[in-house]
Amino acid sequence: MNHLLAKLALAFAAWVLLFSTPVAAQVSPTTKKSTHVEITQGPELEMTKGDRAIIRWTSNNPGGTPERFAVAHYGTDPKNLTQMAKSPMRLNPGHSSAVFRVIIDDLQPRTTYYYTVDSMESNGNSDGVKSPVARFTTH
Repeated sequence: MNHLLAKLALAFAAWVLLFSTPVAAQVSPTTKKSTHVEITQGPELEMTKGDRAIIRWTSNNPGGTPERFAVAHYGTDPKNLTQMAKSPMRLNPGHSSAVFRVIIDDLQPRTTYYYTVDSMESNGNSDGVKSPVARFTTH
């Protein structure tokens, strides 16, 4: 009987340890940074509806930490792209490319906007890729 109680006590202690100990925050895997990041597809307007637009592009995987931002610099004058939108995303370290999407909100109807896109690490460092100026018109 004492042997059974000892087993139960051990099982209970293991259960308490397993389910009551806080789990350490998971650290995202970091991959080797790419020496040259380039846009391989796009950028292109994925959607425009009301006062919102979504722009999508693909680049080779920039590497480093997986937390990234898709960034668009935009405005109504192609020589003055002073507004910025950024959307968070996560890289998959096992993939050779990354699809970025940035949402631009608070746009005016029936207005032509010009933009360039870029991507950056969560610390604000640019991945060093910038698209040529493109444009879209809201409905």
